[in-house]
Amino acid sequence: MECQWKPDEQGLQQILQLLKESQSPDTSTQRSVQQKLEQLNQFPDFNNYLIFVLTKLKSEDEPTRSLSGLILKNNVKAHYQNFPNGVSEFIKNECLQNIGDSSPLIRATVGILITTIASKGELQNWPELLPKLCLLLDSEDYNTCEGAFGALQKICEDSAEILDSDMLDRPLNVMIPKFLQFFKHSSPKIRSHAIACVNQFIISRTQALMLHIDPFIENLFALAGDEEPEVRKNVCRALVMLLEVRMDRLLPHMHNITEYMLQRTQDQDENVALEACEFWLTLAEQPVCKDVLCGHLSKLVPVLVNGMKYSEIDIILLKGDVEEDEAIPDSEQDIRPRFHRSRTVAQQHEGGDSIEDEEDNDDDDLDDDDTISDWNLRKCSAAALDVLANVFREELLLHILPLLKELLFHPDWVIKESGILVLGAIAEGCMQGMIPYLPELIPHLIQCLSDKKALVRSITCWTLSRYAHWVVSQPADAYLKPLMTELLKRILDSNKRVQEAACSAFATLEEEACTELVPYLAYILDTLVFAFSKYQHKNLLILYDAIGTLADSVGLHLNKPEYIQMLMPPLIQKWNQLKDEDKDLFPLLECLSSVATALQSGFLPYCEPVYQRCVNLVQKTLAQAMLHQSQPDVYEAPDKDFMIVALDLLSGLAEGLGGNIEQLVARSNILTLMYQCMQDKMPEVRQSSFALLGDLTKACFQHVKSCIADFMPILGTNLNPELISVCNNATWAIGEISIQMGAEMQPYVSMVLHQLIEIINRPNTPKTLLENTAITIGRLGYVCPQEVAPMLQQFIRPWCTSLRNIRDNEEKDSAFRGICTMITVNPGGVVQDFIFFCDAVASWVNPKDDLREMFYKILHGFKNQVGEENWRRFSDQFPLPLKERLAAFYGV
Repeated sequence: MECQWKPDEQGLQQILQLLKESQSPDTSTQRSVQQKLEQLNQFPDFNNYLIFVLTKLKSEDEPTRSLSGLILKNNVKAHYQNFPNGVSEFIKNECLQNIGDSSPLIRATVGILITTIASKGELQNWPELLPKLCLLLDSEDYNTCEGAFGALQKICEDSAEILDSDMLDRPLNVMIPKFLQFFKHSSPKIRSHAIACVNQFIISRTQALMLHIDPFIENLFALAGDEEPEVRKNVCRALVMLLEVRMDRLLPHMHNITEYMLQRTQDQDENVALEACEFWLTLAEQPVCKDVLCGHLSKLVPVLVNGMKYSEIDIILLKGDVEEDEAIPDSEQDIRPRFHRSRTVAQQHEGGDSIEDEEDNDDDDLDDDDTISDWNLRKCSAAALDVLANVFREELLLHILPLLKELLFHPDWVIKESGILVLGAIAEGCMQGMIPYLPELIPHLIQCLSDKKALVRSITCWTLSRYAHWVVSQPADAYLKPLMTELLKRILDSNKRVQEAACSAFATLEEEACTELVPYLAYILDTLVFAFSKYQHKNLLILYDAIGTLADSVGLHLNKPEYIQMLMPPLIQKWNQLKDEDKDLFPLLECLSSVATALQSGFLPYCEPVYQRCVNLVQKTLAQAMLHQSQPDVYEAPDKDFMIVALDLLSGLAEGLGGNIEQLVARSNILTLMYQCMQDKMPEVRQSSFALLGDLTKACFQHVKSCIADFMPILGTNLNPELISVCNNATWAIGEISIQMGAEMQPYVSMVLHQLIEIINRPNTPKTLLENTAITIGRLGYVCPQEVAPMLQQFIRPWCTSLRNIRDNEEKDSAFRGICTMITVNPGGVVQDFIFFCDAVASWVNPKDDLREMFYKILHGFKNQVGEENWRRFSDQFPLPLKERLAAFYGV
């Protein structure tokens, strides 16, 4: 038998010595331990020693034994497939024999080890594991039962999918009924394990659980009042998941569940309260929410509002009593990684600015205190109130307004602060009902911006930003001017949290106010530039964003010598300080990209060094990627974000400087680099390189033209709508290239047309992509009508519906010229969908004269073709506004 393995005394001492050393805080000791461990891994029975120390060597202290098990776990993760058979059998047997060790730490370690072996695909090759663990649950010995349950819970968490597959002969059919029996066990720890095991199978609607759904729910109800917080927490978690998955089974009990969750949301144990509070968030997404909750709002609203107060621990963690900390440098772990949003080309719409990418940017989310544990009762309560406000709208106000009066003017700052948070949380859902109160509330909030407590000042910034849309819709002197004046003071607050909140709020205000800010530009820039000298690291990054947003909002109004003189020196100074490897370049490059686009020719004096550095960043990153590919062990993979942000800034320069970028492009190898980027494995790199290709095509096509034969096939292969943004930018670039190429585009049409027609006919294609696809098809048809017109019937209808909402602009103009040209070549292609064409034509506010002439000819040609009588019958189907517009503009 293998089990006769005995350690060699000397080897054992050596390993124990190592385990002791590895607990030393000294990093160089740590490093040498790592090296020795790697060397020991060469010996086949090294892992036998490790399991021996964990399970047999009772003379050693527990932390050392546990550590031995954790090192073994890492070896299993890394090299299990290379363990000799005897070794893996020895480890498995030892684990099963010691799962009931009298020490909770050793039991847990053995459990982790079992799970790790199981998740290495070993559930199939260890058939006795699950039956054995389930058998051990029935042991009279508490430690054995608890240890087995701990291991089972970890296996259920890690291997839920395999457990519910045919690979293992469906063990859950036995396991789930078994777990349910333990809901009534006398030990709270065991009850908690049992619920946690079953909870793993709710969201996936596992068949074995669905068969026992009623006993499961009954058992949950039986545990509702359990004295153990961990059990109550798991009961709440189960009910929240069942809400998503088996609402049908909960509905008959909904009144009682709601009452129960109201109690639990006020549980003494914050972890239970947080799990229960998730219930309201989940319920709000269900269609039955209104019916279920309408009778409970009067109780629920005060509970949620009460949960929105800072707890005492929060205030300590947030240093709520520290008012001035602006001079204290940030610790690096406070700074969250930022994600750069690569450039996406979008159209402008009627009655509003370009719509952000379909995934909404939730900048104004309830993110007021991101330094404490990311998710807590305060945030969850506020989020729940936010979604419920969106469900109940004005109805919610009946319950909130009476509370708000008391909260907002409360002498205790903690309560007042929570009232301001409530006001911000309901802003979106209850806006209409709030309007009558805003003329009184907004001035009160503007006063709160100078409250003596920093946490009150910071939350007030956020709440005011949620009402920015209303503020901007009123006469400027009434609210916008005082709000802006006070927010700018807060940007220079002596508290870092307030600076951050004010900067974010100001960016939101900029987006809403746009050119309304132009009269105050000097004053705004004064403040933002002064903040440069004042801010610590983390807030500097947010300041870049506020400056970039300002540039996006006021555009060319920024291009005045005195503004440029204020703004550019500090930006360029930072630019020169930062090394090429510094991630702070990201927000700075994004900011400069917005500034360059806004300033246009005003950016010329600064463009050469900026352009050069961007090209270098791209080149460096590509070179590093090549090295890594050839020798992955020697060279690290580069961080491609540097390249993406640099490509996006180059796009901003090309867009802002236009033809002035020509000499810079001529003197650099940017086109060669772009050719490589367009073939990069990472979608975001391709996305940004296609945006740059389109911008360079517009700015200096003479340099791009010689590469078109190489670029077009790559563009064709990237028309894959699964990657929306890549596809969108490739589509847009093809359209820009068509306009420049003219008839010479002919050899390339077949590379892209088929994919474009497929995309425009796809259901659920995002709006931005549809619009760009339609424009590009129109542009291809404009330059190569003979190639595209025969397909007219396949795309005319979605083409017309997707372009009717875009503002009049150059792109729309060229696309419609294309459609008119194609209709002239193939009039039969439009006959069946002519009403859609009429509607699209009517969407023009003022087309250029020659385009209007084209519309006129097609409309009258069609009318003459079908005859007066048929035309009347046809135009009677038109909605009245369409009829009137066509009659007024085109006399049909």
